[in-house]
Amino acid sequence: MAEQQTTSALANELEKFLRSFKDREGDYKYFDKINHMMSLNSSSIIVDYIDFDIYSPDFAKQITHNPDEILLGFNQAVLSILSEIHADYASEIRDKLRVRIGNYTVQKGLRDISADVIDKLIGVSGMVVRSSEVKPLARKIGYRCTSCNTIVEAILKGLLLKKPVKCVNCSERELEMDPENSVFTDFQMVRLQELPEDLPAGQLPHYIEVTVMGDLVDQCRPGDRIMLTGIVRIEQEQVSQQLKTNLFRLRMEGNNIEYLGGRAGNKETRSIERIAISSADEKQIISIASKPDAYDKLIASFAPHVYGHEVIKEAILLLIVGSVTKKLADGSSRRGDINVFLVGDPGTAKSEMLKFAAKIGPRGLYTSGRGSTAAGLTAAVIRDKSGIMMLEAGAVVLADQGLVCIDEFDKIRPEDRSALHEVMEQQTCSVAKGGIVATLNARTSILSAANPMYGKYDPFKNITENVNLPIPLLTRFDLIYVVRDSPEQEKDSRIASHILEIHRDSQRAAQSAIDIDLFSKYLSYSKQVEPTLSSEAIDIIRNYYMKMRNVESEGMITVTPRQLEGLVRLSTARARLLLRERVEVEDAERAIYLVQRMLETAGIDVNTGRVDLGVLHGKPHSEVSKLKVFIEVFNALSGQDRNEVSERNFIEELIRTTKFTEDEAKTYIKKAMQNGQIYERKSGFYAKA
Repeated sequence: MAEQQTTSALANELEKFLRSFKDREGDYKYFDKINHMMSLNSSSIIVDYIDFDIYSPDFAKQITHNPDEILLGFNQAVLSILSEIHADYASEIRDKLRVRIGNYTVQKGLRDISADVIDKLIGVSGMVVRSSEVKPLARKIGYRCTSCNTIVEAILKGLLLKKPVKCVNCSERELEMDPENSVFTDFQMVRLQELPEDLPAGQLPHYIEVTVMGDLVDQCRPGDRIMLTGIVRIEQEQVSQQLKTNLFRLRMEGNNIEYLGGRAGNKETRSIERIAISSADEKQIISIASKPDAYDKLIASFAPHVYGHEVIKEAILLLIVGSVTKKLADGSSRRGDINVFLVGDPGTAKSEMLKFAAKIGPRGLYTSGRGSTAAGLTAAVIRDKSGIMMLEAGAVVLADQGLVCIDEFDKIRPEDRSALHEVMEQQTCSVAKGGIVATLNARTSILSAANPMYGKYDPFKNITENVNLPIPLLTRFDLIYVVRDSPEQEKDSRIASHILEIHRDSQRAAQSAIDIDLFSKYLSYSKQVEPTLSSEAIDIIRNYYMKMRNVESEGMITVTPRQLEGLVRLSTARARLLLRERVEVEDAERAIYLVQRMLETAGIDVNTGRVDLGVLHGKPHSEVSKLKVFIEVFNALSGQDRNEVSERNFIEELIRTTKFTEDEAKTYIKKAMQNGQIYERKSGFYAKA
């Protein structure tokens, strides 16, 4: 009896708070919220913890230590106010009504959740790594007696229901469940993991299972960074059906979900990156962009501890900002994310640049190739111990609308690497396993680095022979840069001074032109700009593309429309980085310059010394034309009767075409034999296979 009185007294106190609390404008904040519940068709209201603390610090303290009582009181208080205003709606949502606590200040890290906080309300921040399907959970089940039709109710305690043994009226032991008199609610399991930036070095990330119910279901999906307010519960571990151990595991019961960055949790604003940018930050960002040296300053602020590599730093900055994803009228889309690939000698600071990019980029993730599998990079379907199928997101899905840095790209197993083909061009990641067929969004930019096959990059071989990667994957990168470590006295002396200066005075030497926090906010802010192409920029890009496609010239270059789209993406990203609404001529020229720089290193055909994009697509033009000549000469010598051709004659004829030297002719004969185009019938004589 006393307990009931305290609950109702508590509810009355809380009702006073809800009715009388005014915000700064003098509006009745919570009374208005309850008034609008029916029109919004909502079954929950969010109470700001700070308002509650101002009203009564004692209550605020109680909510941390006895959350169940206070929240129950809150639910009753809201129900009684709602019954006065909309009585019919109140009776309809009576069992679903929930009060959620927002802006909760008692925050702990996932590592600090221990036995001391059981049954207390705490706030933790983390990243959602997996979520289960939504299932109905019984809050209350009515059992009907088969002989006298009396209803016996069983009420949920934690996650367990105890079925009544017999009927209260006639002691009949046969009871059957009656859905009419039962109450169900939506239920979902979510796994929350520590944020990558909060992780102490060399530690495994901690995680906690969270159960969410009612209208919190499907609020967050894998990859979201959230601030979760909830009550810590315990569950007993079971060895078998009968045996229970005295070990327990912790679980959290979600009360409210807020996105990091303080934005309200609705699904529409979810795609915008949640870094809170204040108006003071915005002023600073706009003043940086308006200065004439803004572009150089931004490049200088990227990884200031790495000396040189300006072109690569510029390319990575454009990759972080990205271009605009275009949605077409027929439902298809054009990707706006830029992919960059660095290949080069060991010790040229490739990994350093990747790590820095993952640190400052919005939603950046860093992973290394050796330990990455296809499931870890894309998505996996796993069966939970409760038998529920769960979708677990991999790196590219977690970094949706951000970037993934993959180091040691050449060390990923070929079958795992093939999972990235779809991600890089279609921007989705498909899973079909265990009855779950899903296509997840993976709108990420991929920045990857690899070492050449033979340790150092061999300048006398084409890029496809230097890197152990399939050609279709190489063509999906907008920019490929070869980082060579060639000794030059002046440059080496500057690099040495730079490195030694960092060791002598680490604070001052690697000082960036723009403060790193502001730099990160700048990049987030610039992702919201959507520049359009000006007609002058379109002309420049078109002319360059047509020049590259010039079929009439002898050394025809194979560029595909993919490269044309790459140019558009790069020029749009540069305009975006400078917070401009239009893509100007200089942006298009700079994009062409970046592509030219790539062609000078990665796109040179080593046989002719000419730029040829065919190098990236398998065979350079020179090799294709030589093969053609080789086959034509062989066919002419063997005639229609397919006679055997003497090696001596053949080599002389090949030299006469001026396309081959004697050594090259011998190499090509060897290659043709390996490929099975010709075979040696008797010593020194060849025939067509």
